[in-house]
Amino acid sequence: MKSKLFTSVLVIAWALAVAIPTPLRASTTLSYSIFFPATHSQVKMAEAWAQEIETQSKGAVKINIFAGGSLTPAQQCFDGVARGISDLGMSAFAYTKGRFPVMEALDLPLGYKSGLAATRIANAFFKQQNPAELADVKVLYLHAHGPGLLHTNKPVRTLADLRQMKIRATGSSANIVRALGALAVAMPQGETYEALKRGVVDGTLGPIEVLKGWRQGEVIKSTTDCAAVGYTTVFFVVMNKGKWNALSPSVQKIFEEVSAKFINEHGKAWDADDVVGRQYTLSLNNNIITLSEQEKTAWVNAVQSLFDDYIDYAQSKGLNGKGITRNLRAIVGNLNK
Repeated sequence: MKSKLFTSVLVIAWALAVAIPTPLRASTTLSYSIFFPATHSQVKMAEAWAQEIETQSKGAVKINIFAGGSLTPAQQCFDGVARGISDLGMSAFAYTKGRFPVMEALDLPLGYKSGLAATRIANAFFKQQNPAELADVKVLYLHAHGPGLLHTNKPVRTLADLRQMKIRATGSSANIVRALGALAVAMPQGETYEALKRGVVDGTLGPIEVLKGWRQGEVIKSTTDCAAVGYTTVFFVVMNKGKWNALSPSVQKIFEEVSAKFINEHGKAWDADDVVGRQYTLSLNNNIITLSEQEKTAWVNAVQSLFDDYIDYAQSKGLNGKGITRNLRAIVGNLNK
């Protein structure tokens, strides 16, 4: 009788162990590849995100961050995650132009007002579209910088001043440079400082935070506030799908909830960085130029063809370009505040 009771207890215990999901095995360590330098605020945000994951999982998940592109360079980060070179990755869609045709719509010069607005717009657009181009990974969340401005070694007050200048840009922002009459030079942020210093390029298109975050204020003299045609670059935080599927539902929930919280945190950090970047460049006696109302109109008119170009481009990829841009404009209208 005792033997049967003991056997029954063992069977019940085994059934409970199978039925109740457990977290990842103790001290599971995930690698996280980020191209930003270790001192950049967006790496600090990633560190805070990783720490909260570890805390909420009670130490079941530990995340090691490899900053500065030390594990995978910016252009290879997404594929590196998909292939398992890193478990997690943060980089920009724009660094592999043509790879993410739906998400490229976010790079259009929509006049983004802030990093927080751009970040919220990017996540809302992703959820609405759920594009197949991201099916190879688990998307945790996206974030995006504030309006991209023009930073140059010579003052630019008019479109005429910009003609034939060599301007560093990335992905779709290169189209903006060309539409404004300048020569676009494709280049990731990590290479921009030296290119500006050596005169390989005459300027760069990016949020004003780069003047401090990437020290580019040291190698430019002027910023043109062209927020009327302000674009953004959207950054992804993605996870290897196999690693994601190996998580228990309880740990997946932790990742989802913490990631949702950090959407706003990253957006606010981008805006704080823009404030610091503006203060920093002014401390170096660099100029910030405000366009006249006439010039603002001229710049806006100059880039309008890019929206039609995107529609044609999307349709060449078998996508509904008109529908994508229509839906995106609606989201921008609601969230660009």
